[in-house]
Amino acid sequence: MRIGMALNYSGGFKETVEELVDYEKAGLDIVYVAELYSFDAVSQMGYIAAKTERLEIASGILNIYSRTPSLLAMTAAGLDHVSEGRFTLGLGSSGPQVIEGFHGVPFHAPLARTREIVEICRKVWKREEPLTYDGKHYTLPLPAEKGTGLGKPLKIINHPVRPRIPVLIAAIGPKNVELTAEIAEGWEPIFYLPEKAADVWGPSLAAGKAKRDPSLGELDVVAQAHLAIGDDVEGYREFGRPMAALYIGGMGAKGRNFYNDLCRRYGWEKEAEEIQDLYLDGKKEEAAAKVPGELLEKMSLIGPESHVKERLAAMKESGVTTLNVTPVAGDHKARLALIEKIREMAADL
Repeated sequence: MRIGMALNYSGGFKETVEELVDYEKAGLDIVYVAELYSFDAVSQMGYIAAKTERLEIASGILNIYSRTPSLLAMTAAGLDHVSEGRFTLGLGSSGPQVIEGFHGVPFHAPLARTREIVEICRKVWKREEPLTYDGKHYTLPLPAEKGTGLGKPLKIINHPVRPRIPVLIAAIGPKNVELTAEIAEGWEPIFYLPEKAADVWGPSLAAGKAKRDPSLGELDVVAQAHLAIGDDVEGYREFGRPMAALYIGGMGAKGRNFYNDLCRRYGWEKEAEEIQDLYLDGKKEEAAAKVPGELLEKMSLIGPESHVKERLAAMKESGVTTLNVTPVAGDHKARLALIEKIREMAADL
C-alpha cells in the first residue's frame, strides 16, 4: 500500500513544499495537488518536481472542462518530463458550480467527455501518427464547417518520457465509477468507507473491470483519511466535520449534489437532507453538527495505535492500494513522525 498526501492549496506554498521534501525523506510515496478555483495546480506541480527526487506527483484533480484534451495531454507530458516520469494525470468533472460559475463552460456530458479525453491523451502520448479524433464531443482537426478549414493533423513535437502516463479519475457516481474501472489506471473516491464500499461501488467496479484492457494493470484505489495516532486524539475527528458538511451540504443544489447522493447511498438519507437544508440556508455550523459521527470515524485513521491498525487493515481488505493521508498534529516534526509510522504499519500488513 502506497502512502500519499494532499498538498495544502491555500497559502504558504513554498513553506509547504519545504515540508514536503521532509515527507519524501520520511517515505511518502505520492503527493496530490488540488485545483479548485485556487491557483492553478500545474505551476505548483512543476515546482514540486524541481524540489523533489523520487516522490510521485499527481494532479488531484484537473477538471475536464477548462482545458482542451490536447492541452491536458501536453501538460501531462510536460510534467512527466520535468519530473522524469513521476507524474499521474488526475482528472475529474468537478461540478456545475465551479465549471459554469468560475469557468463559464456548460457542465455537459461528463462521462462521455472523460472517455474521449483519455483516448485523445493516450493518442498524443503514443506519438505514432499526427493526431486525429472523431468523437461526439471532440473532433480533431476541427471540421471546416466549424472553423476556418485550415486545421490539420499535428503530432506533439517533443517525445514524451512515457507513451502511457497513468490516468487517475475522481468518481463517486455509479456510471462514473464503472467508466473509471474500465479506462483508468487509478480511481479516487471521496468519503471512502471500507465497510460500505462493496455495497455502494462493487457492482460498478465489477462492470467496469469486465471491460478493462488487461494492459492497464490492476486498478489503483486511492482512499483519503485524516491521520492521528494516540490515546487522546479522538477529538481530531471533528476536524473533518466542516469539510464533510461543505461537500454534502454545499457542493451543488438540491437534486444535483453528488456528495449528498453518496451520503444517502451510505444509508444516511435523513442526515443528508438535513445537512443540505441547513447548509443552503446559511447555517453551516448546524449543518456540520449533523454529519454522522460514524462517517467521520470510519473514513479516518484516528485513535489509539491498535484502532488505526484495524482501520488500516479494513482499508486494505476492501481494495485500497494507495492511502492518501492528512496527518493531524501540532507541529511539522509530529506530522513527520505520523508519516513514518503509517508507512511502517502499512508495510507490516
